[in-house]
Amino acid sequence: CAEYGLHESFPMYSGGLGVLAGDHCKTASDLRLPFTGVGLLYRAGYFHQRLDGEGNQLATYVESDIDNLPISAVKDAGGQQVQVSVEFPERTVHAAVWKARVGHVAVYLLDTDVEENSPEDRAIAYQLYGGDTETRIKKEMILGLGGVRALRSLGLSPTVWHINEGHSAFLILERIRELVSAGESFAAAMEAVAASTVFTTHTPVPAGHDHFPEDMVLRYLEALISQLGIKPKKLLELGRLPDAGPDFNMTALALRGSRHQNGVSQIHGAVSASICAKCWPQIPAEENPMGFITNGVHVPTFLDQAWADLYDRFLGADWRNHLSDFDYWQRIHDIPDHLFWSVSQSIKSQMLYAVRASITEQHLRNHVSEPHIERILRHIDPSDPNVLTIGFARRFATYKRATLLFQNLDWLRHLIDKDERPVVFIFAGKAHPADGPGQQLMRDIHEMSARPEFVGKVLLVEGYDLGLARRLVCGVDVWLNNPVYSMEASGTSGMKAAINGTINLSVTDGWWGEGFTGDNGWAIRPSPHRNDEARRDAEDARTLYEILQDGVIPLYYARGKHGYSPDWVALAKRSMATVLPRFNMKRALEEYISDFYIPAAQKGRQISADKKNGARELAKWKGRVEKAWAGVAIRNLDDPPHRMTFGDKLCMDVAVKLNGLAPEDLVVEFQIARPKETNEAAVGGGFTLDESPMQRFGAEETEVALVARFTPAGSVDGTDEQRYSLELKPEWCGRLSYRIRVYPFHRLLTHPLEAGRLVWL
Repeated sequence: CAEYGLHESFPMYSGGLGVLAGDHCKTASDLRLPFTGVGLLYRAGYFHQRLDGEGNQLATYVESDIDNLPISAVKDAGGQQVQVSVEFPERTVHAAVWKARVGHVAVYLLDTDVEENSPEDRAIAYQLYGGDTETRIKKEMILGLGGVRALRSLGLSPTVWHINEGHSAFLILERIRELVSAGESFAAAMEAVAASTVFTTHTPVPAGHDHFPEDMVLRYLEALISQLGIKPKKLLELGRLPDAGPDFNMTALALRGSRHQNGVSQIHGAVSASICAKCWPQIPAEENPMGFITNGVHVPTFLDQAWADLYDRFLGADWRNHLSDFDYWQRIHDIPDHLFWSVSQSIKSQMLYAVRASITEQHLRNHVSEPHIERILRHIDPSDPNVLTIGFARRFATYKRATLLFQNLDWLRHLIDKDERPVVFIFAGKAHPADGPGQQLMRDIHEMSARPEFVGKVLLVEGYDLGLARRLVCGVDVWLNNPVYSMEASGTSGMKAAINGTINLSVTDGWWGEGFTGDNGWAIRPSPHRNDEARRDAEDARTLYEILQDGVIPLYYARGKHGYSPDWVALAKRSMATVLPRFNMKRALEEYISDFYIPAAQKGRQISADKKNGARELAKWKGRVEKAWAGVAIRNLDDPPHRMTFGDKLCMDVAVKLNGLAPEDLVVEFQIARPKETNEAAVGGGFTLDESPMQRFGAEETEVALVARFTPAGSVDGTDEQRYSLELKPEWCGRLSYRIRVYPFHRLLTHPLEAGRLVWL
């Protein structure tokens, strides 16, 4: 992975991708999984953030002292630090190998700042995501090619390889190169490598996928292309997506070089299937190989210690062994309300201390007077934390709509201009130094915070990092998240908030589309006007104001005799009890193990058995299918009846032009769809059977109820056409739709439709 977010003291991360990778490693250690991470060592890491008096983000890079980082040099038998080399145009670049220990898991980090390199090459991995396009391809070559070589130099031969986002996809080419150098054909090597490779995409939009100019790829991979034994055109085809421009796309390479692919939430899985559908152009997006595993968070990292102590007291010390046991976590409701509230307020006080100190330092540096600072901080009182506090902290990207709250200033002013029911909004986050619109969002929030009516009620805190993020998700009362629907791949900050008793107010995108139960937080449902940006934002803002006005604020301030709202505490408990067991990284990693790692290990062994005969067989078969497919066609040999009596047998025959393929190379499939409201089995009557156009079949109002395969029944009149026959008795009455299709199939395929070829009748 390109980044690892393990702790704020080890700045090798920029955001969610790195933190997820860190949580993945921590949980692999908890489960004693034989797992190894590979990344880059960034001497300066990601930038430190300050805000000036106008709300401008000031990015500074601080070089880490290697001696103070939690890493050690990896040394060979002779006591020298292990190095790997990667061929660049007209030179070789070297990288030293360091090791970070994440519990039982080793994460190996490659460092190009070595004496053997030129000053330019020593700086390749100096900054995370720093530099231009050419710097990025250098980084990704070191990560992908050098990463494989580093593992080999340490004697490690992973059974399964997991590409976490496209940055490391060059590892596919390096593994193929190894097999080609041992005598395999490129095609067979590709099948062997892909069978044991998992690819996870975290990107919700095509523009977010890493890509490079093709001439740059050819220039930097010239030596590798020769070693792969292929023509440059073949390499470029691996990184092309139809209608996606001329660049070499790293996601396309990762998709073609893996057989196990997933998005990071149910919604994102569907979005990714659509985005990546061009890799399987004849396959409906909902049926292509792209799956999903919803992210989770590492509970021991993000659960505040005060909650852990409370769990020890009321749930028993073994609660850590029940992280995914939903019924177990319903015991949270047995914790006395006053104690639950007391713990939450104690954590909130600690957060307010940190925010107060940060804002004071920030404004003093920007020459704000002490009296005005006190006015700004009048509701940030750690000794009296019982003020409704709403947090928004994340990367400042435009699609996350950090300023949605300010769509209607009159309504917002009405909501928070009540001294008896004060409301404070705390904003924090970073924008990429090259993201002008993202930085403008911060300036806009700063401007709002300086308006007289919002002073002390809208705060923008600088220095966003893992430490501040932990403080905020644990300490605020409500976690606000309002991205443009379908643009949030998963989001994990809301999970971290919920496990700490913070209540989510979020668009039902990413994980919250699965996590919202109707009574564990608040939901901003997708606007029907998604293509009208202004109307969509206005409607989402209206929903947000209504929830604040009629739900959040009155519920929080419905204080009982003990000084807090019993219904608020009940909601916070439901938030914690429903989210913690479902959205922790233990559950997510166990799904990776069962759904991807074990199948990839098994398929890899199957493909590579008997000196990789399976890989050669599958590659040869795919080549044959590719050559023949344009001539494959299917037609009806008879007209099926349109009306039948229940219990009658349906008989159908079709003819398939094989174009040189064998009958067993193809699957001819019959699918029946029925209206979704038809759930009961038929007991009499009849049905109407209609041939359905592909675009209507399986629409929202119907569901696929039956899939059956035709069986080969000999040639049609001695021609190249093969007869396929079907006999079945439909089990339902009413109007049914059907369709027939043919696609290539081989026993060694990982996914039945991975060949990407399909013809409809």
